[in-house]
Amino acid sequence: MTVIAAPLLARAEQAFRAERHDQAAGLAVNHLRQHPGDPRGLSLLGSVAAATGALFQAETFFRQALSRDRANREILLNLARVLNQQEKLPEALAIFETLRSPSDPATEVIVSLILDKLGRNEDARQILEAATQRNPERANLWLAYAHNLRSAGETQAAIDAYRRAIALTPDLGDAWWGIGSIKSKVFGPEDIAAMETALDQAVDVNNVAPLHFALGRALQTEGRYADAFHHFQEANAIFERSLDYDAGQLSREVEESERLFTAEFLASTAGGGDPSSGPIFIASLPRSGSTLLEQMLGSHPDIEPLGELPHIPALLRTLMEGATRAGIRSVPEAVATMSESDRIGMGREYLRRVAAHRRTDRPWFVDKMPHNWSNALLIRQILPNAQIIDIRRDAMTCCWSNFSHSFSRAHSSSFTLAGIGRAYVDYVRLMDHLDKVIPGWIKHVAYDELIERPEPVLRALFEQLGIGFDEAVLRFHESKREVRTPSVEQVRRPLNREGVGTWRPYAQWLGPLRDALGPFAGD
Repeated sequence: MTVIAAPLLARAEQAFRAERHDQAAGLAVNHLRQHPGDPRGLSLLGSVAAATGALFQAETFFRQALSRDRANREILLNLARVLNQQEKLPEALAIFETLRSPSDPATEVIVSLILDKLGRNEDARQILEAATQRNPERANLWLAYAHNLRSAGETQAAIDAYRRAIALTPDLGDAWWGIGSIKSKVFGPEDIAAMETALDQAVDVNNVAPLHFALGRALQTEGRYADAFHHFQEANAIFERSLDYDAGQLSREVEESERLFTAEFLASTAGGGDPSSGPIFIASLPRSGSTLLEQMLGSHPDIEPLGELPHIPALLRTLMEGATRAGIRSVPEAVATMSESDRIGMGREYLRRVAAHRRTDRPWFVDKMPHNWSNALLIRQILPNAQIIDIRRDAMTCCWSNFSHSFSRAHSSSFTLAGIGRAYVDYVRLMDHLDKVIPGWIKHVAYDELIERPEPVLRALFEQLGIGFDEAVLRFHESKREVRTPSVEQVRRPLNREGVGTWRPYAQWLGPLRDALGPFAGD
């Protein structure tokens, strides 16, 4: 069918390109009334759904389109993308593998990233190493290769790869930040000068914020705290301006959770969900010691560490997609109104997805996704026998570490001092509520106590978990496993207090943080 023969579809495509999504959808639906099952019309509806965040709906449309035109590479690629966005990783990988070509390095990177998420880091590394050899002029390949090397503990090789990327694209902010976030002094005066020049010349706004973060880290190492703070502040301001973030939404959700999820309500729904007792969730704000704790737990012969699994947030997005169509607007209400069969189904789906990451048959596994704390009630409803560990760091240190770190937009609260302070208060408030309504379910670990007295703290924790203690957890730094978080270097060394009190040189500028934290700010 040509565009000339389908004027409604042509207008729909034009509206979609202009980001008039409602108009595009309406025109595409009218086109499909005239041409039922037309794969181009179905694919366009899939594209509109994906652009508006309705990923499950987009998947449905793309699958329908593909059933009518199985050889269409564009539809296949769009389906793979929305599967990946929903964290349906094995399904996405299978399609991307069929689309791979040595002449298409962009797809090679996507395949490597999915493999990395699935814990197949060596497979990902082989793809990236080969891709950099075939395309040595592609900075993005060197960047992806550097990230992979760093997660494997190959720090110097990672730095070399980051510098190859910078040599090709001097203002590549993520490469500069990749070096700057390493827990040792790597930058010299010539690097500071090069980053300042790169900032002046940067064309892509996406490079500017990580360049500021990297410069802040370099200047901090030199003791130039006022200049460092300026760059951290500028970096966060860039991210904040690009978002429509409502700091009050999280507070409202915590308040609604306190109202809906009473002890009586939770007791009435205790029979739902999948009964597996295998999952152990670490719940905390970012930069609280979750990577260290997971490395310790994962050194136990009965526990498999799986890192930051994306599946609870992905399943929540799917839940909210359906809830929104039913007129439910808030996360707490959507979770509270799940049927028993929905809770069982989602618990099973989580475990099915996790199975793709597992490499052992150990009875327990750890999921340390930072958002686990805010999703704790969803976890309780779908996996009632799962255990949650709250590792909590000193508020000022934790919040400053967030503010001075280059995060993705998934951590929107970290982009202002007041925002991250408010998020810390909300986090403590929700954990306190859970302690009241489900006594003993949350296991609490204080980060400072863990690094000061690891053995007694860990022995007490394992007793609470109902798992026998093993001395191997005290030798966590000897583990050679891949670590895919910013704390990768830290967990490969014995315990130290390097991260304690890092906010103090910046105290004079942290008034908004202190105000937001209130009594949690301490002295």
